Amino acid sequence: MDQLSYYMSSLLAQYQHISWPSPAKLNLFLHITGQRQDGYHELESLFQMTDYGDTLTFAPNNTGEVRLMTAFPDVAHDDNLIVKAAKILKNYCHINAGVDISIEKVLPMGGGIGGGSTNAATVLMVLNRLWECHLSDNTLATIGLTLGADVPVFIHGQTTFARGVGEKFTPAPNTDAVFLVIHPGIHISTKDIFNSPDLCRNTPSIDFCDYTFNNTHNDCQQLVVNLYPKVANLLQHLLHYAPSRLTGTGACVFAIFDKEETAQQALLTIQHQQILDNTGHAFICRGLAESPLQTKIKTIFDVRD
Repeated sequence: MDQLSYYMSSLLAQYQHISWPSPAKLNLFLHITGQRQDGYHELESLFQMTDYGDTLTFAPNNTGEVRLMTAFPDVAHDDNLIVKAAKILKNYCHINAGVDISIEKVLPMGGGIGGGSTNAATVLMVLNRLWECHLSDNTLATIGLTLGADVPVFIHGQTTFARGVGEKFTPAPNTDAVFLVIHPGIHISTKDIFNSPDLCRNTPSIDFCDYTFNNTHNDCQQLVVNLYPKVANLLQHLLHYAPSRLTGTGACVFAIFDKEETAQQALLTIQHQQILDNTGHAFICRGLAESPLQTKIKTIFDVRD
């Protein structure tokens, strides 16, 4: 091991017992305003950061390789965004040191809450500091965009309005709301939804200053509801308790509450009525102005620096 790799491994070892947040996001609305010649869709959305998500840990290894220590039964090791993110940063910054990455996974994949993208962003953000790459957030976001359209959102780490393919940000007020989020236990392909000829692609652009939840919608919701009865059923029930909507391209749906107690009561009722089967997953989270990953990185590394 060369001297630089040894130093990087030593730095990783210092922080290997720290758990790093990889939080969920919600699309409080999603408008599709057009489609570009390259096939990508022009979007408008409000990305809401939350306090609920996965946690990752990083430890050095002496192989010089990126190793994901947690098994993902449905995803090959080298195809996992966690591994891809680490490798792309390693190559970009010419890092020789190896890293073992473990994850406590609670976010469902294909849920419209950024389950894979948030993991990739956490890898890029944390290893950028641990490997002392000194890349700016803007550079990390550019790298992240090659991995997925939502990765820059998590690197930006703020509750924000977004345009373009989701990479042009405008500050947004935090709602400080409580969300009941339910995943019906199915996987919805983002690619399939965006490729559907039935998807609305001509919603007029809005002025973010005029935003309210009630004057927006999710352009993917009707299509998903038509194709997936489980999503339709959940939304129908959630609407009895609070304003509710599909997030992203699904499959998660959410309801907005003022108080956690009210959200808990709605969840208990839904569970009692057995509306959600054992393949589903539900959680309650609070909206945050800033991602807990951003907050933790500032707290730990600003103190060290």
